[in-house]
Amino acid sequence: MKIAFHGAARNVTGSKHLITLKDQTRILLDCGMFQGRSVDTASWNAHFGFDPTLVNYLILSHAHIDHCGLIPKLVAEGFEGAIFCTPATFDLVKILLMDSAKIQEQDAFYLNKHRAKRGEAPIKPLYTDDDVEQALRQFKLVNYEVEHRLNPDVTLRFTDVGHILGSAAVHLAIQEDDKTTRITFSGDVGRYGDLLLNSPQTFPQADYVLIESTYGDSFHDSIAPTEDQLRQIIEETCIQKGGKVIIPAFSVGRTQEILYNLNALELKGLLPDVPFYVDSPLSEKATMVVKKHPEVYNSGVKEVMKNDHDPFDFKGLSFIESVEDSMALNDDPAPCVIISASGMAEAGRVKHHIKNTISNPNNTILIVGYCEPNSLGGKLMAGQEVVHIFGDDYWVNAEVRTIRSMSAHGDRNDLIHFLSCQDPKQVKTLFLVHGEYEVQQNFKATLLEKGFQKVEIPDRHQEFELQ
Repeated sequence: MKIAFHGAARNVTGSKHLITLKDQTRILLDCGMFQGRSVDTASWNAHFGFDPTLVNYLILSHAHIDHCGLIPKLVAEGFEGAIFCTPATFDLVKILLMDSAKIQEQDAFYLNKHRAKRGEAPIKPLYTDDDVEQALRQFKLVNYEVEHRLNPDVTLRFTDVGHILGSAAVHLAIQEDDKTTRITFSGDVGRYGDLLLNSPQTFPQADYVLIESTYGDSFHDSIAPTEDQLRQIIEETCIQKGGKVIIPAFSVGRTQEILYNLNALELKGLLPDVPFYVDSPLSEKATMVVKKHPEVYNSGVKEVMKNDHDPFDFKGLSFIESVEDSMALNDDPAPCVIISASGMAEAGRVKHHIKNTISNPNNTILIVGYCEPNSLGGKLMAGQEVVHIFGDDYWVNAEVRTIRSMSAHGDRNDLIHFLSCQDPKQVKTLFLVHGEYEVQQNFKATLLEKGFQKVEIPDRHQEFELQ
């Protein structure tokens, strides 16, 4: 049995891990898109590093684009197998992949206009909405804690990891040569004591573990003060300075957390009296999906819902759908809060809002989650004084703030807690994925101190033999 790491290997995005059995059965864990502005991003998304026609099964941990975003391309290039995920993940995947297809087609159209001027041949989008439709027909839904047999030799089980709606750790029991090998893939691990979701579940002993390491060497702020930080930033920016707060936020997970916090402020009578806008049709659809799955909420949210049937709605909140209404927000000088995708500020309407507010010191750009270092959000977090947006340079005069407590990824303590149900001596190899290399090296040292015997940091396309 072998495993090869074709994405999220010494970087954070593009999750793809391929298990090949002795009988040549191939199981792909995730099929994510590389994101960020690396010069290699387009090339990495264009080439899988394996033949899609030879893959038998795809198992999806959750619906974030860096984990599911290349599924339609995999199907378009010949993958005909079943795709397994939780029901809530499927509800999110349907809207996220359709939105992604639209972006791929728009990007190809834009690039081809410039290529035509240079006499270059047109390029095709990574995939189309027809490819998405075909991919959706190949999904099969599996609930948490249900053992599902892929074939006579392979059993799948999902457990909740509390990262986003429907997110799961993947547990495989593989029978080969009269021996059972147990492999766990963490997907992305959430927070213990998350604002909305249940904490990650414990899981059975594994022989091999693939674990994400996004924040493997750092610690988040306490979850508790997020409401207070939001209120303080909004009051300082909108009330005292008359400016705007722009919040780049992922459509799934982060947007709903922000709305929940703002709703909590209203329930306490502390919500600043300014307009709030969610300027992302995708975020609105994702919020509707989240409302459809109250079974994933933790006990705290369920308690709130006894008195407030919709904990994601409050006075002054509007959802913006049309492009015209979105553009009107940029022309309106009145103080307000705009929550818009994408979370790394790499695409979508939020880039326009940042472009229109970044040079005014009265405004605040509030980063509330992980940003790939080469992304616009990453450069703002790093304190870059000038940033490049839509072909032009802009001085960063607006205040850039961060709230680290809102990360949906577990920090070092959360990841150690997640692994605490394992006997380190029984884990033959622990593979670190989904993290920057320097962070992974630090996390590896921590894990060795915790008693794990062998910790590997795979490089892209590197293959390992599993004994």
